[in-house]
Amino acid sequence: MPHTRIAEGLKFPEGPIALPNGDVLLVEIARGTLSRVTPDGAVTVVADLGGGPNGAALGPDGKCYVCNNGGFKWIERDGRLYPGEQPDDYRGGRIECVDLASGETQTLYTHCDGRLLRGPNDLVFDRSGGLWFTDHGKTRERERDRTGVFYAAADGSFIREAIFPLEGPNGIGLSADESELYVAETMTARLWAYPISEPGVVDPRQRRLAAGAARMIHL
Repeated sequence: MPHTRIAEGLKFPEGPIALPNGDVLLVEIARGTLSRVTPDGAVTVVADLGGGPNGAALGPDGKCYVCNNGGFKWIERDGRLYPGEQPDDYRGGRIECVDLASGETQTLYTHCDGRLLRGPNDLVFDRSGGLWFTDHGKTRERERDRTGVFYAAADGSFIREAIFPLEGPNGIGLSADESELYVAETMTARLWAYPISEPGVVDPRQRRLAAGAARMIHL
C-alpha cells in the first residue's frame, strides 16, 4: 500500500488522534510524552508525562486523556525498540488528563477499589462522557498480571472495574450505536463483544467472540 512518511525519530508512537487543523496528537511511549506532529513533520512535546503513556483520546471537554502504563524496560534490537518487563522505577499505572493549550497535566486515577492500576493501555469515550479503558498489566521475570476493563468519569470522581479477569486486554472500542463494547485480548488473540445495559455496565457472562486469530491482537 502506498504511504507517505510524515515524521521520523518518534520513540514508539501510539494512540494517534487527527486534529481538525491537520496536526496529529500521539504518545511516544519510550519517550514518556504526549507529542504533536504537524503536517510538515515537525514534532513538539505537548506534555512530558513520564512512565509509559500508551493510549490517548480527546474528551468531551477538548482535553486529551491518556492511559499511562507506568513504563517498560526497553530492548533495542537492530535499530528497533521493543517493550519488555516492568521497569525498576515502576510506581504503577494511571489515567491522566492534559490541557492541550497549556500542557498542564492532571492525574485522575491511580487505583480502583484500593488496587493499583497496573498498566492502563487504551481508552474510548461514550456519548455520556464516561470513559472505558483497558489495563494490560505488567510482566515480570516469572509472573504476569491478570487485569481487566474499567469505566470512569472524566472528572476523576468515579471509577469501577467493569470486567475481570482478562488476559492482556489491549484495544477497546464501541459499536456505532454504543450497544456493544469491544475488547481485544492480546494473549489469547481474541476480540470480545460485551452487550452494554447502561453506561459503564456490562455482564461479562453475556460476552460473545467477535473474532479470533492465530496471532496476538493489539488493535
